[in-house]
Parts: sequence; structure tokens; C-alpha cells
Amino acid sequence: MKTHFGRFLVLALAVVLQSQLADGQQGPDPEFNTTVAHPAYSKNYPRVIFDEAHNNFHTTTGRYKPFVDLILSDGYNVVPGRKLFAKPSLSTFKILVIANALGAEDMDEEGADRSAFTEEECDVVRDWVKGGGALLLIADHAPFGAAAESLGKRFGVEMSKGYTFDPENYFKGPSTLIFSRENKRLLDHPITHGRKDSERINQVLTFTGQSLKGPEGSSVLFLLSQTARDKPDRESQTSVSAAGSAQGIAFKFGKGRVVVLGEAAMLSAQLAGAEKQPMGMNVAGSDNRQLALNIMHWLSGLL
Repeated sequence: MKTHFGRFLVLALAVVLQSQLADGQQGPDPEFNTTVAHPAYSKNYPRVIFDEAHNNFHTTTGRYKPFVDLILSDGYNVVPGRKLFAKPSLSTFKILVIANALGAEDMDEEGADRSAFTEEECDVVRDWVKGGGALLLIADHAPFGAAAESLGKRFGVEMSKGYTFDPENYFKGPSTLIFSRENKRLLDHPITHGRKDSERINQVLTFTGQSLKGPEGSSVLFLLSQTARDKPDRESQTSVSAAGSAQGIAFKFGKGRVVVLGEAAMLSAQLAGAEKQPMGMNVAGSDNRQLALNIMHWLSGLL
């Protein structure tokens, strides 16, 4: 009896501790509105494969559930991808979404900054896009940038692999960056224009992330200012200029299209910390929700 009671007590304490830890972490906002009144697709639904085979921090049923529910409502057919990338597994899909892949199971684990993808997988994805596929590659601050670096290089994308902040252009703190038409950090592109005035993007928020440099001919969506800086880690006292780099780029690659984002929360709708602060598409005053739709519209060829 004592042994059973002791095991029960340990289990109960573990559950309580896990609940307390979860209160301080990020989770999807259950109140976020994912309904699209006039879906982009009412037939011929574009097939989207959402990568879940590379220790992804964001999944279809986790922190990226609001994003997935939103694009489902817009008429996309979303399938979780739980196998390594191979030519046959991608051939029936229009869009591949990769959000914060890792080289280990947890971002704090040794090896998390190793490449999340094999060299063969990187070649498969590159060739698939070149042949007409569309890629949304999202790689956040360390260790996510390093984990996605090898795939990014296949498309000529350079990742800083650190933490980006800006002491002058921010929203409620230098690690929440603001890109707007007013501060001229939000640049012209079909993604930021949309199909009509109601889809026009005027202000986007990002939440730390890393900086990016795209290949020749790529379009910058979110341009970092002259005061933006990159740190090698969150607590570092040293930093280097990130002026002229980006946190979002878009470009055509062969017959396909690519969007790379240096920050992931911008397309999520999360509640963060013990105070459950909105983070992502659910922050009032931002156009991040429409941004998510516009990115998918461009990747699927509507824009």
C-alpha cells in the first residue's frame, strides 16, 4: 500500500509541476478567429504538406494549429508530413511548409543546432521547387537558423543564426520588431499588396527571430533598419549590425516559388507566459493574419 501511495504521490506532483511549467510557456490561442468569410479556394483545393518529421517546434496540432486552421478555412488541403523528404512523397503537393525544424528532439538539447535535414533531403526539396513546387521555410532564432541553414543554402539564402533586435523600431520592447509602411520597413510585393485593398498589409510584427539575406533577385518583404543588431545568443553582451538584412524574403526559383521567414511566431496565434500575452496573428493592430493568407496566395499562384 505504501509503495502504491508513494508512486501515486510522485505521479500527482509530476502532473502539478508539468501544469505549472506549461503556464509559463507558449500555447495556441483557442479564441483566435480562423474563419475566412470568402475562401480563396472552393474547389481544386491546393494540397499542402506541413513538415512534422524533423523535430519541428511548430506542428499542425500544436503552436501552429491556428495557422493550419486558418488556411484550411481558406480552402487549402493540409496534410501532416511525418516522413523524410523524398521525391515520391512531395510529388502530389503544391506547397511545403517547414516551421522551426531542429537537429535534436528539443531546442535545449545538445545537437539541436545540427542540420535538421540530410543532404539528400535538401537536394530533393531544391529539385521539387525548381520543378514547380512552392516552399514556405520558417527558421527562427538560434538554434533554428543553424538547423535550417543547409536547406536555406540550396536556395542561396544566408541565415544569421542568432537573435535579432532593434532598439529603435519596435513594439513594446526591442525584441518585438515592427515593419510598417510608415517606418518604410514593409516593402512592396504582391504579398504585401494582396489581391484588393482589404488584403493590403500595412503593419507586421515579428518576435525576435534571426536576420536573413536572400539570393540575387529576391524581394525583401521585411527590411531591418540601420539600428537592427544580431546577437549570437540571447544573453550576449556583444552584437553585430543587421542593417540591410531582412526577416522575410520571397523569390521565384526555377518554375517554383519560395518564401523564407526569419521568425516563426508572426504566423502563429499564441498566448505566452503566465499572463497569457497575445503573440502572433492575435496581436491587435497587426496585419499578421492577412499576411499568412497572402503568403499562401502567392505560393499557390493566386498573386
